[in-house]
Amino acid sequence: QVQLMESGGGLVQPGGSLKLTCEVSGNIDMINAMGWYRQAPGGQRDLIAGITNAGPTKSKEHVKGRFTISKEEKWNAIYLQMNNLRPEATGVYYCKAEYGVVTTSWGQGTQVTVSS
Repeated sequence: QVQLMESGGGLVQPGGSLKLTCEVSGNIDMINAMGWYRQAPGGQRDLIAGITNAGPTKSKEHVKGRFTISKEEKWNAIYLQMNNLRPEATGVYYCKAEYGVVTTSWGQGTQVTVSS
């Protein structure tokens, strides 16, 4: 089992920055990949950026150059640095871990609100 806990969300003005943290515990040696997802109000949970042991993988086109995903050397934590935030970035941000063969775990989410 892998447990995840997100933090770092909050209220920020357009153009501001936030850094989200996902703390990982449990069988971290089994993790193959992780990612950050956003669920906008009334919307579905969409992938923002992913990362494996080889480094960042996919990310949404509209966040490239502004959002950066990173991880600790071992899967103790992953991060999402978000710069030049726009109001459409508002939502609940979740991290997800993929481990074992087809097992996934989700955190409880952290709220990000971009508003003036």
